[in-house]
Amino acid sequence: MTAAAEFVALAQDIAAEASALAFKRRHEGVSVAASKSSPEDIVTAADREVEQLIKGRLADARPNDGFLGEETGEASSASGITWVVDPIDGTVNYLYGIPAYAVSIAVVEGDADPATWESIAGVVANPAADETFVATRGGGATLNGRSLSVNRNVPLNLALTGTGFSYAAERRVVQAGVVQNLLAEVRDIRRIGSAALDLCNVAAGRIDAYYERGLNPWDLGAGALIAEEAGATVAGFDGARYGRDLTIAAAPELFKELEIALKRAGLTLD
Repeated sequence: MTAAAEFVALAQDIAAEASALAFKRRHEGVSVAASKSSPEDIVTAADREVEQLIKGRLADARPNDGFLGEETGEASSASGITWVVDPIDGTVNYLYGIPAYAVSIAVVEGDADPATWESIAGVVANPAADETFVATRGGGATLNGRSLSVNRNVPLNLALTGTGFSYAAERRVVQAGVVQNLLAEVRDIRRIGSAALDLCNVAAGRIDAYYERGLNPWDLGAGALIAEEAGATVAGFDGARYGRDLTIAAAPELFKELEIALKRAGLTLD
């Protein structure tokens, strides 16, 4: 078994256990444990419990690897390998019982920085839909074992486009202005509430494109690789690496059109 195959097998096993725990806690009832950057940016006890489970399983299996989790922060790597984890991406959906949340586990070579890392494998598991997205670098992407491919040859005016918004009210106002301008150029906009699932939905052809600013490494660690391995270009403006400044995902020909349209709509990186 290759290293990538070993990594993805471990990620799948842990994601299955973690997503089952998240699903169980959701049905037992969820409450807000704390707020983070704003009152709208929440964490539940389940987020913390699921991350501790993942972190513990990885420490047992790969004690020399690094770890970056949304809830517990970063532990340095002695092996050159880092695991990037979002225990429940889409926490507000999770709180409200909307079945669009996911456990995201990525393994990367290098530091936990999208600007410099090389993704090796990624798993995104949505227990509410019984769906698991998987990818390895150069090995393609799958959903429950079925190969994925992005929608091709979709013109901008027919592109169903996903996005997300900041938790900061003043930034949401600016983002809404961009959406208002973009709406006249695309088929429609979808706001699903989970960056990991948005990227996987591009891979699965459920949406044609996706863009968002302000994403953290754990939001996109696995999803970006899954989208890429399904044939998407995942990047920022002007060939920049995807990351916090901007992440756009779409088939290559649509990516170019959307990039131009976003600039025209007033999206800036200031």
